[in-house]
Amino acid sequence: MTPFVLFGPSHLAALALTIALPAALVIIARRHPSARPPIRWSLAAVLLGVWVWWYALAWHRGWLTIGDALPMNLCDWATIATIVTLLHPNQKSYELAYFWALGDTVQGMITPDTPYDFPEVRFLIFFVYHGGILAAVLYLTFGCRLRPWPQSIPRVVAWSLVYLCAAAAVDVALGTDYGFLRAPPAQASLFDFLSPWPYYIPELVGLGLISAAMYYAPWFIADRLHSGARAIFIPRADGRSS
Repeated sequence: MTPFVLFGPSHLAALALTIALPAALVIIARRHPSARPPIRWSLAAVLLGVWVWWYALAWHRGWLTIGDALPMNLCDWATIATIVTLLHPNQKSYELAYFWALGDTVQGMITPDTPYDFPEVRFLIFFVYHGGILAAVLYLTFGCRLRPWPQSIPRVVAWSLVYLCAAAAVDVALGTDYGFLRAPPAQASLFDFLSPWPYYIPELVGLGLISAAMYYAPWFIADRLHSGARAIFIPRADGRSS
């Protein structure tokens, strides 16, 4: 088995497919609106299927431990929010999927935790799972026209703090490291640029707030531009545009 190569051909191909697939699905959905529900259901089935596939493989090969058997990684919570939105589109689960996927799952795709390259099974599971979350969120955004709003940010921050407390409680009770709250990941990651444990934990909270602002910024700018354009063309009493 070939060791995984960061930004090697397989890694770059997986990243490209993560963008190309939802782009193709958005085009299909916009041209054929009747295809939107089947696309959503298919994406949900893929996410559920690869999740079951990983558990079955981990159980069969003896990899499953208390440290990875529970759905207590933030990517797991992002997956749940994404599947809920795919099956029943709604604003509150969508905004969790949007911010968690872009803020956490993107980091996982850039610095993947997989030891071997394509076509080793852990490579396939990792990228189908993480890439599927991002593809689904992009499709929900541009194919189903869901989007975050200003009130989304405090709700996502509140739920992120709930996750932080839940992961910390599980880590203390079981001696695990969900959320990397007890130790940084072994592979190269953003943690390499942060302070040593435990000082990086408040830094993670700050980075989460910055991430939320950054991923809302395009919508903020678009809204400002749209409202500015509307103000220019509002008719005045004399029939001219203001």
